[in-house]
Amino acid sequence: MVINFGVKGEMVTLLRIALPLSVAYLAEFFMFVTTKIVVGKLGYLELAAVGLAGHLSFEVLVVSMGLLSIVGVLCAQAEGAGDKRQVGLVVRQGFIVSLLLGIPIMVLIWHLDTLLSWTNQDPRVIQLTTPYLHGLSFFVFPTLFFAVLRNYVSALARPQAVMVITGMAVLVNYLLTIWLVYGGWIIPPLGLFGAGLATSIVSWLMFLTLLCHVYRTAELRGYGLFAGRWKLDSSICREIIVLGVPVSGLVFLEAGMFAAASILSGIISAETLAAYEIAMAWAGIPFVIALGIAEATMVRVAHGVGSNRLEVARQSGVLGMLIGVSILITLMIIPLSFGAYLIDIFIAPSDPGYTVVSLLSVQFLIIVAIFQVFDGLQAIAARALRGVKDSVAPLWIAGFGYWILGIGVGSWLAFWMGFGGAGLWWGLAMGLIITALLLAFRFHRLSKRLVLGVITIRKTA
Repeated sequence: MVINFGVKGEMVTLLRIALPLSVAYLAEFFMFVTTKIVVGKLGYLELAAVGLAGHLSFEVLVVSMGLLSIVGVLCAQAEGAGDKRQVGLVVRQGFIVSLLLGIPIMVLIWHLDTLLSWTNQDPRVIQLTTPYLHGLSFFVFPTLFFAVLRNYVSALARPQAVMVITGMAVLVNYLLTIWLVYGGWIIPPLGLFGAGLATSIVSWLMFLTLLCHVYRTAELRGYGLFAGRWKLDSSICREIIVLGVPVSGLVFLEAGMFAAASILSGIISAETLAAYEIAMAWAGIPFVIALGIAEATMVRVAHGVGSNRLEVARQSGVLGMLIGVSILITLMIIPLSFGAYLIDIFIAPSDPGYTVVSLLSVQFLIIVAIFQVFDGLQAIAARALRGVKDSVAPLWIAGFGYWILGIGVGSWLAFWMGFGGAGLWWGLAMGLIITALLLAFRFHRLSKRLVLGVITIRKTA
């Protein structure tokens, strides 16, 4: 594809949105990492418990946030078309949808320990997850509400406040977790319950701070977010749900793949699960960086569609993928060269499981260095497709790549071929590589047909 003369300006705009979002997603990820660092000092069982329960809880919310990402698509298209009133209306409906989603999710997370007990995990790990989940379950509503506002400000190319808020939240979460886990200043040690409670408190602070920023900023308040009656608009909610359900399905398949790998790691051994969590602590870093680029790509593609500049929309998708892959290839040097340093952050050499966990972690990190490139590419390509309201076909691609190849081949290598945890990781790598290539190729073909006028996109009512 030949990129037109406006590539430099489009790249600047895309990066202006992507960089704050990448920093913000990185900060949110570090909140969970710092929680694991604090808890990991209690022992590898506590690390495994918080890693397993926290990872699954966050993945449940990520699925819901996949549905809510349609709020960003509709806002960006309305902004591209110059319809400010529609932007504010979409955001209000996003809050209503997130409220309806949050109730069952909160109940699910509260009882997640019961579900985990059916998966043949180490009973010591399951017992430790219970207090953590009870403290963590209160983070559901603020996290979903924050996601709606983040989609809103990103669609308007003003994500800088999200970066500042999440950056400050990392430090607050770290200090609050230490205080509540170990006690002090009239607070008794709350252990793993305190770790979950700290995340819930910080999540509410993040949402309320961003809400205040939106209200106090005239340019953001001018879209009518706080104007008029808050009532259900069935047509917009229907579009969010109809477009969002396949997106949630795709995110569910991806999140489920990693959740299944986490559970399968625990079935192999508690040491394998702890090593898996350490490897995931790094794998999440390049992914969330790519996620910021992916969200910016989605916004720019949708904005191009809304303004009827389909060549620009196509260009934005291609640029997003090129930028993301370039950064992720550069980041391969970290797990390949500094893996031992990453391991020592999470588990002390004096821990009885240190030798086994560290050896497994080194193996996993080598594989992670390879698949992180394609993990990021599939995220960017999927969101580029979301920008043109293509959400059903990517769902089928993800089902094949993530589960038939990822979990299917990974389980075969781990249990039947005797490769253990390394086999699981090789399966994940294969699934992500194939999925990424198929999604990128689909965007190339679909966007080309849009530019040529072979197909059209239905605009938001």
